[in-house]
Amino acid sequence: MNKKNQAYIHSINLKQKEMINISKDFFNKMKTRRTIRDFSSKDIPVKVLENAIKSAGRAPSGANQQPWHFVLVSNKKIKKSIRNAAEEEEKAFYTKRAPKEWLNALKHIGTDANKPHLEKAPYLIIVFAERYSVNKKSEKIKNYYVSESVGIATGFLITALHLSGLATLTHTPSPMKFLNKILNRPLNESAYLIIAVGYPENNTTVPVISKKKISEFLTKFT
Repeated sequence: MNKKNQAYIHSINLKQKEMINISKDFFNKMKTRRTIRDFSSKDIPVKVLENAIKSAGRAPSGANQQPWHFVLVSNKKIKKSIRNAAEEEEKAFYTKRAPKEWLNALKHIGTDANKPHLEKAPYLIIVFAERYSVNKKSEKIKNYYVSESVGIATGFLITALHLSGLATLTHTPSPMKFLNKILNRPLNESAYLIIAVGYPENNTTVPVISKKKISEFLTKFT
């Protein structure tokens, strides 16, 4: 590789004890993250959201193609349109498409076809995946590891929002083609996820759940 295309990694050179403390502190912060369904209408500084999206843009991606696009929505009419379209798909899901075992798995969460958070949350972030890119000559350019790349970027985004003091709710109505139409996104993009963002409403409660112990999802070869 030409040296002009190389950059040196800045080494932090933390001591092992510092590294352990930082990793433990990060875990303790992430341990407090919970999905909520009742949002306050309290406004959020848009700069916080922009910084979180910039952080998402630092995620690794296949061939560094960065196959993602984020749409930030606070407009009430657009949020209402998204809610109406999403609820239409959700009603079909809950009444026709969802297998019984899936509905049983959702019971303890208490979800249904009604999605008021899509209007109540002050912001929605719609994550789009670029299935292919288009150059200036309108030629299609294949993107690689699109779902994996966008999934990692979404993880960065949710983490950044949480560490900024905001709560989130991820939502994936299926199908989601209505989002391209409402948000005027091109055909090479597919809606990946809707994230409602805001502060919890006063006295918001969440289901009592547990997480697997690390011994249940970690295998070590040392």
